[in-house]
Amino acid sequence: MSIITKQEIIERVKSGSIVFKPNLDKFQLQGHSVDLRLGFTFMIPKMWHMTPKGRETLDITHFDKRNQDYFEVIELEQGQYFDLLPQEYILISTFESMKIPKDLMAVLYPRSSTNRKGLSLDLTGIVDAGYEGQLILPVRNNTRSQTVRLYPGERLCQIVFEELKQPVPDETRASKYHKKDIVDGVYMEKKDEVDLLMSGDIKKLKADYDILKD
Repeated sequence: MSIITKQEIIERVKSGSIVFKPNLDKFQLQGHSVDLRLGFTFMIPKMWHMTPKGRETLDITHFDKRNQDYFEVIELEQGQYFDLLPQEYILISTFESMKIPKDLMAVLYPRSSTNRKGLSLDLTGIVDAGYEGQLILPVRNNTRSQTVRLYPGERLCQIVFEELKQPVPDETRASKYHKKDIVDGVYMEKKDEVDLLMSGDIKKLKADYDILKD
């Protein structure tokens, strides 16, 4: 794989191979990456919910994320900001929606200025070839006493595009966020996988879904 540079990114955007909505501005394009801006959707993990049995804790490590009570969703309006409390962890959306061709994949990294504020995005993740939609970012305020104020539209992370040796075939499994609202994507897991994990039958999972089985 090879990383594409600024001029190649521009050429692919002009040809429609890579698509950003809305279009990129002059502040976002770097020598071999694109800065992505923070969106307006913020998702805060909940600690508890009410059930017929009473107040129960919500285990955020639970594999079954089909329960939509796991997060409080906040949609900010233009001109509003979000105060991220010390040690608080949230999920946020990118402002841009994007489309990547099947001969590219991408990797998300935090901007150095993001890390200097005490925020961690770490190595945020891989964006699959052929992906289309917004991206979702896990963000934590690592400080113990300082609130970090986040403004929709600020540049928070950067995306690096890498060319694949051959295009990914159409039948390749798409990301669960592909062409979906990020709030819906968070709750979607593969049901067969979830059911086997929750039953503890990892041996059956590995046997039934062995990639060499077919």
